[in-house]
Amino acid sequence: MTDTAAQGPLRIEPSTSVLLHDLAARRDRDEWIVGRMATRTFVALPAVGARAVALLGEGLSVARAEESLRDETGEEFELADFVRDLAALGFVARIGDCPVPDGEPPRATLPWLRPRQVGFALHPALPVFVGALLVAAVVVLIGRPDLLPDYHDLLWSPHGSVVLVSGAAAGWTLVLAHELAHLVTARAAGVPGRIRLGTRLQFLVMQTDISGIELAPRRHRLTAYLAGVALNLSVAASLILVLAWSDIGTTVHQLLSAALLLTLLPLPFQLMVFTRTDLYFVLQDLTGCRNLYGDGRAYARYIYRRALRSPRLGGTAGTAPTSDPSTRLPPHERRAVRVYSVVLVVGTVACLTFMATVTLPVDVTLLVRAARGLGSGHGLERNADSAAVLIILGGVNVLWAVTRWRNRPSRRSAIGDR
Repeated sequence: MTDTAAQGPLRIEPSTSVLLHDLAARRDRDEWIVGRMATRTFVALPAVGARAVALLGEGLSVARAEESLRDETGEEFELADFVRDLAALGFVARIGDCPVPDGEPPRATLPWLRPRQVGFALHPALPVFVGALLVAAVVVLIGRPDLLPDYHDLLWSPHGSVVLVSGAAAGWTLVLAHELAHLVTARAAGVPGRIRLGTRLQFLVMQTDISGIELAPRRHRLTAYLAGVALNLSVAASLILVLAWSDIGTTVHQLLSAALLLTLLPLPFQLMVFTRTDLYFVLQDLTGCRNLYGDGRAYARYIYRRALRSPRLGGTAGTAPTSDPSTRLPPHERRAVRVYSVVLVVGTVACLTFMATVTLPVDVTLLVRAARGLGSGHGLERNADSAAVLIILGGVNVLWAVTRWRNRPSRRSAIGDR
């Protein structure tokens, strides 16, 4: 981590002082969230750890900082290893006279967008406006339940290729708008944010990394997490109001109904909190958990391994048991993690089972039919439909595989990674 790394770790003497990068901190229950916005690196520290960071940031030497902590707490602390840990996190600019090399910060999406330009996203009046829009749409639906769309509305054209291409274009446009809502809201809170492709089990998704939102007030955090859902609901409500004024049976009405259904379709997916959806981050924040998904997986693995060792299940009773990872968590986190682990396992198994028994067979059937529909022996319309299926459906599956592979080495769990 230093220029002398080749000769071994840098020695930190009691008289050594350190220069920290620009760090931010926020108290969260009994801990402090401390991090560096430039690199989107954040950790949870006990109060004494946050105090040590503050003392070192004031320019105190290691010995002086230890002395201050001893005077304040009555306990002895060794800060040399703590400083090395801070350096490994990229929080330290210089140790003594030796600069600490700094990695290149991750690139932000739309870096030219400034917080003052999108400050409206955190204005208290915005949720009121969205709520009023939803109430108006519900009132219209009570009087006009026929405006609710069904799957027939997606088949607005007799040409399957036209339906497929237009649906894919509209769907991905809405997905991009959904993620931009997260980005804009996070940027208003001073968080850079970055949009990229990702995977959630068998799903290809766009995701927005808003690491750093942990340092914002709770209202801002929840607003950033729910911004995408709020955008979908606002667009759906607006389409319902417009549909109420359009003539039934016209092409415009059919297109609006199809757009409404495409806007509503992603919302049930948000309930799948075992795939770390927007509502997962709301749940994680409200339960006060640091890494609900990671801790839930660790606890589920522990239960699985313990079950394998159970004599009742044919396991080896003499095998030394592993320790329960949830016991290291605070009580409020422990309860949430154990409940979530059940949701995680059941939801994941159900999702993968559905993929194996429904989604995969349907995709393979459609791709085989499309491949057989190509050639000079078929008409132009059949060739166009087959080509559209192969390009769109095949392309999505290839893109999922490539994205899964590219993201595999860089997986990480951050407290506020959305």
